[in-house]
Amino acid sequence: MKLKNMTNKVRGNMQLHPFHLVGPSPWPMFTSFSLMNLALSMALTSHGYMGHNYFMFLAMFVVFYSMTLWFKDMMAESSYLGDHTMAVKRGMNQGFMLFVVSEMLMFVSLFWAYLHSALNPNVEMGMMWPPMGMEAMSPAELPLLNTMMLLASGVTMTYAHHALMNKDRKNTLYGFMYSTMLMVVFVFCQGLEYSFSSFTIADSVYGSAFFSATGLHGMHMMMLAMMLAMCTWRVYNYDFTNTSHVGAETTMLYLHVLDMMWLFMYMVMYWWGS
Repeated sequence: MKLKNMTNKVRGNMQLHPFHLVGPSPWPMFTSFSLMNLALSMALTSHGYMGHNYFMFLAMFVVFYSMTLWFKDMMAESSYLGDHTMAVKRGMNQGFMLFVVSEMLMFVSLFWAYLHSALNPNVEMGMMWPPMGMEAMSPAELPLLNTMMLLASGVTMTYAHHALMNKDRKNTLYGFMYSTMLMVVFVFCQGLEYSFSSFTIADSVYGSAFFSATGLHGMHMMMLAMMLAMCTWRVYNYDFTNTSHVGAETTMLYLHVLDMMWLFMYMVMYWWGS
C-alpha cells in the first residue's frame, strides 16, 4: 500500500506530454514595457519634444537588457534543464518560420511602394526615375562589395552548418566567427554608403522608399550580427550538439532569408533603379 502511494505521487509529478510549460517569468512584461518606452522615446524625439537622444538610447539599452535576460533563461532551459524536447524544437522552428514570413511580407510592402512610383513616375518627378535632379548610387561600388560579402557569409554559414552536423566543433566555430565578422563589416560599409549618399530619406518618394527598405534591412543585419555573435559564444561554450541546435538553425535560416532579400534589393533598387 505504501509503495502504491509512492508510485501515484511520482506519477503526479510527471507530465504526460512532451511540451515545455514555462514557469512564471517577468521578462515578457518587462520586454513589453521596454518596447513601449522605446517606441514613445523615438516618436517624441523625432517630433522634437525631446531636445536630445539620451532617453532613446537609454530605452534601446533597456530593450537589449531585457532580451539578454530572457534569452539567458531560454538557453538554460535548452542546454542545461533539458526542457526542449523534439516537439518543443519543432514548434520553435515553425514559429520562427512564421516570423520570417511576416518579415518577408514587410519587405514586399516596401518593394511595392518603390516599384509603384518607379514604373509610373508622375509629373512632379519629371516623368523619370530617379526623379529629376537626383543622382542614384552606383551599383558597382559599395553596394557590390556588400553583395559579395553577403554571398560569402552564406558560404561560411553553410560551412558551419555542415561542420556542426558532422560534430566538427572547430570548423563550426570558425564558420560562425567568419559570418559574424562579415555581418559587422557589411553594417559598417552600409553606414559609409549612407554618409556619402547625395540624397536623404526626405528627398521625394525615391529617398523615402530607398532608405526605408535598405535601412530596415540594415537594422535586421545588426540583429543578425548579434545572433551570430551569440551562436559563436554558444559553440565555444559547448552548448550546441549535432542533434540539438535550434538557435543555430534559426540563425542560419534568418541569414539566408536576409541574403535573398538583399539580392533582390540590389537588383531592383541599385542596378535596375539607377
